[in-house]
Amino acid sequence: MGLTSGTKLGPYEIVSPLGAGGMGEVYRARDMRLERYVAIKILPEHLSNNPEAKQRFDREARAISSLNHPNICTLYDVGHQDGMDYLVMEFLDGQTLADRLMKGPLPLEQALKYGIEICEGLEKAHRGGVTHRDLKPGNVMLTKTAAKLMDFGLAKAASASRPLASSLTMTISEPSAEKPLTAQGMIVGTFQYMSPEQVEGKEADARSDIFALGAVLYEMATGKRAFTGKTQASVVAAILASEPPPITQLQPMTPPALARVVKKCLAKDPDDRWQSARDLRTNLEWIEEGEGPATSSAVNHNPWPERAAWMLALVVLCALAFFVPVHYRAPSASEPVRFSVGSPEKTVFSGPPNLTVPVPQFALSPDGRALVFVANSSGADPVIWMRSVDQVTAHPLPATEHAQSPFWSPDSRWLGFFAEGKLKKIPVGGGPVQVLADVADAFGGSWGADGSIIFGKLSSAIFRVSSGGGIVTAVTKTDTVMKAHRWPQFLPDGRHFLFHVQGGDPEHHGIYVGSLDGGTQKFLLHTESSAVYAWPGYLLYVEGDTLLGQAFDAAHLELRGEPFTVAEHVGNRLQSPSMWAARLASTSVSQLPVPACWPTLQRCCSGAA
Repeated sequence: MGLTSGTKLGPYEIVSPLGAGGMGEVYRARDMRLERYVAIKILPEHLSNNPEAKQRFDREARAISSLNHPNICTLYDVGHQDGMDYLVMEFLDGQTLADRLMKGPLPLEQALKYGIEICEGLEKAHRGGVTHRDLKPGNVMLTKTAAKLMDFGLAKAASASRPLASSLTMTISEPSAEKPLTAQGMIVGTFQYMSPEQVEGKEADARSDIFALGAVLYEMATGKRAFTGKTQASVVAAILASEPPPITQLQPMTPPALARVVKKCLAKDPDDRWQSARDLRTNLEWIEEGEGPATSSAVNHNPWPERAAWMLALVVLCALAFFVPVHYRAPSASEPVRFSVGSPEKTVFSGPPNLTVPVPQFALSPDGRALVFVANSSGADPVIWMRSVDQVTAHPLPATEHAQSPFWSPDSRWLGFFAEGKLKKIPVGGGPVQVLADVADAFGGSWGADGSIIFGKLSSAIFRVSSGGGIVTAVTKTDTVMKAHRWPQFLPDGRHFLFHVQGGDPEHHGIYVGSLDGGTQKFLLHTESSAVYAWPGYLLYVEGDTLLGQAFDAAHLELRGEPFTVAEHVGNRLQSPSMWAARLASTSVSQLPVPACWPTLQRCCSGAA
């Protein structure tokens, strides 16, 4: 029978229930001596008389009491009252990792942060001779400050003999169709995260926790469990004999180094895994710093010069209606960089429906790891395809029919696009499409660091809407001589943006700067081309069939010096207005650095052309 609010257990007053399971109940309580909230886990009277349940409860108390670490839930006290044993623990204000994963995969930086913190908690436990044996998302609490390990009820001290078989392995959460199966009988733990040796009933050690953490990391990165099945038997079979789909297949933008680190965690033979939580933590920290030892050829310790070279070469190749698969090579001052990507088999690249000239639509992610483009097969609606830069094939994103003008979020986790008169967004790691606003005749979009999305229209102003949806507001003003504001692109400050004006009086066609508050509408240069800002301070645009660059002071919103040639024979090869050649260039160099060695880059691009 549950405890009611106001019940006293020693100096603790029960406030409200937090959860219940086969091992008892957990309550939020107030420590009346120290005036702080605590979590109290009780073992009811009917379980106190069960030797196996009592053994597990006592084991959890001993395990936690020996561990004092910021990434482990702290044990404050133990007690016994009215036939009930209870543990008094740190009250953690947050959500379990399992609850967070119900919303989908975590951003890379969060997955690495939590993975490192879990490693640190395990490292402390393992040094103290304690193996957790039930590491899973439901036993990790995410607080405002850190991830914390909970529920050491199945923990085993290194010196302890093999524990008795237990059927009491349910933790706080009740099982359901959506939540993991819980072992029954001779095996203790939670099947989906158990190591092969645990499944076979063999002795578990620290490397068993490494396997479980690998399964947790896999799920954080992909939003899907590494091992699944309709029955316990099929889950066991998968753990013993199957390999989960590669992380990069489910989440193409995952660093290859992380995929390899997780794969090593999930090795069937304990000797083939990371041998300590410290080793695993070190590798995760290297990946977090961008210096993983297992990085692929797509990861370079000093990538900016070669990135800029092939990105500018891509401008020219895009003018030839090709796309670039990313492959980083050693920088070269004289050798041109050439790449090409064709449309998937039995498809063709698709242009916006409001144009008479079919111009390919693509966008490279800000982190340079993935490329998206619009293509369709014969008789089918165009959809967005995504290709990771270290893969040779692309795959379509579901529910993106009729898509046009895709653009990325600054963190490369989301795609915005226009379809069927709507502005939409989709998480690239998997998840439902979300409608943000009604937008007819869209002409380009850009996603700002503060969560604002701006977009142009066929014959109208630039508009702003939150990336979470909401009210659409105009941030530029049109008139009879400047009728169509199109192709906005945020500048580095996140407040100002470039846009192209067309329609009305041709003398007013050109590149302007606007601001989110609508207070800026400044003319920069006269051109029929749109423009793109390239770090660390250049505008790129097209005149005739020549790609030009000009120094641009983004802080003062002013052009500096004279234009110079970056690449020739660009626009005419598209057989389309030069404006479109520049738009093809925009997402390729957007947010990527352009070094000062322009002559070298010009030679590189000219050679590629």
